[in-house]
Formats: sequence, C-alpha cells, structure tokens
Amino acid sequence: MTDPLVITEKSRLRRLHQRGHFDRATINGILDAQPMCSVGYVIDNQPYVTPTFQWREGNRVYWHGSSASRALRKSKDADVCLTVSILDGFVLARSGMHHSVNARSVMLFGRAVKVEDPAEKLAKLRTFVNGLFPDRYDTLRPDYEQDLKATMVLGMDISEGSAKIRTGEPGDDEEDYALSIWAGVIPVTTQIGTPVPDTRLLEGVEMPDHVRNFRLE
Repeated sequence: MTDPLVITEKSRLRRLHQRGHFDRATINGILDAQPMCSVGYVIDNQPYVTPTFQWREGNRVYWHGSSASRALRKSKDADVCLTVSILDGFVLARSGMHHSVNARSVMLFGRAVKVEDPAEKLAKLRTFVNGLFPDRYDTLRPDYEQDLKATMVLGMDISEGSAKIRTGEPGDDEEDYALSIWAGVIPVTTQIGTPVPDTRLLEGVEMPDHVRNFRLE
C-alpha cells in the first residue's frame, strides 16, 4: 500500500498544519531512521509510556520486550499510541517565544496484536536484528526455546497517524529582525562511536563488517 494515512480526529494537526505529513514515504522514512520509540497505553485508568525499539515491515510496525512485562501483556489487543522522534537542531530566535527545534516525529495509533506463532515470532526477531546489523542473526547462537518464550513481539498496522517535521531558520516577528541578537540553528546529529570489544572476547575473533560499518540512516 502506498496510499496516505487517513486523517482522523486523533491524527489531524490542530495547529502548524504545514508541518504535518500523512504520506507513507515520509512516515516510513522516519520510522526506519530511528529504531527507538515510546509506546503509550492505559492500565486501570492510569496512562503509561514505555521506551523500546521498533522496526517496520511493510505497512506494519513491531516492537518487543519481556513476556513478563505488565506493559506488553496489558497492551495485547489494546489501543496504543507509538511515537518516534528525531532531533535535528536547536532553533534560537530573537525572542523566547519563537525558540524551537528542527525535528522529525511520527505518532501512530492502533490496536496492538501479539505475534503468537513461534516461527513467525522468530522471523520477526531475525528481521529486527538484521535490520540494524545486516546478516548478523544467522551468525549467532541459535535461540533456545526459553529465549522465545521469554520474548513477546507486538505489532500494529500503520493506518492511523501522522508525521510532523520542522526545518529551517527561526520564525521571528518581523520587527525583531532589527534587534542585535544572535539567532540561528545549532545542528544536532547522532554520532556513532568506535566499537568497543567485549573484554571476554575470544582471541582471534575479528570484528564483522556490520559492526565496523554500522550506521543509522
């Protein structure tokens, strides 16, 4: 599917409509660029937000965690809100009111569905790991049955939600441009550091390409 997401009362932007995006290419691009997400849900009338990792397969998004997690157990077959945010820069204006950030974000709404079939769950986890570290999964020790039992995978359709993007310079009041105050953008990027080997690594084990060349898009 390449059609845009349906605009609903949940997902429509109440202000700054020019920053809103509902096309799948934009939404997918942000999801693919930032694996860390937050999942919001309600348990006994109390809201909770849990950080975790997400990955996308086609028009569905998945996340995982411990099977013992109350958050995941309560999220099964429940309505959830999943968000992803990427900070691209601090925007310094000539007034406090117009300070902002350049950022990309996605907010999705849907019903969380548990992946029940063990073979399907294993395939999802393989896709998750290989999505970050190409071809790594098949080089690892095979999962024990208990490993899979201890892990829960949830997913939902990417059908309701939106992306919000801000780029560019400050948007000051016209009269403020005459003020002698520095304004502009401090760019922010994610920096990947040099991999640090495990102190118990066996002698002679070489660093694989998916570690040496690791990048986040």
